[in-house]
Amino acid sequence: MAGLLVAVFWAILVSFLAVVLVRLAQVLRAATRLVTGVTERAVPLLAEASATVRSAQTQLDKVDAIATDVQEVTANASALSTTVSSAFGTPLVKVAAFGYGVRRALARRRAARDAGPPAGASRTRTTVLIARPRRGGKD
Repeated sequence: MAGLLVAVFWAILVSFLAVVLVRLAQVLRAATRLVTGVTERAVPLLAEASATVRSAQTQLDKVDAIATDVQEVTANASALSTTVSSAFGTPLVKVAAFGYGVRRALARRRAARDAGPPAGASRTRTTVLIARPRRGGKD
């Protein structure tokens, strides 16, 4: 009887293990299908992401080139501004100062002429001196 009991126990154990192995096989097939589906969807997504990154890199290279050109234009504009300022700035200031001096002298002369000489006084002359720039030195 003990042998029969061991044989029944052994049959139940083998049946239980067979059921477990069948379920494990089903789980492995489902996992394989899942991994295959994920792979089929992920590979095109990765390819698309790679293309997007390449496109973004190309755009960044173009933006970098534009930024470099803008920096060069800014430097050239600054140099041009400095050149124009040094070439025309000082002479224009001198011309403006000369014009101011001439206007002021003419205004004084007109004011003196309009006021007329005081009674019994003789008319005096006013001389306007215009300074010339020194040669060989800065003004």
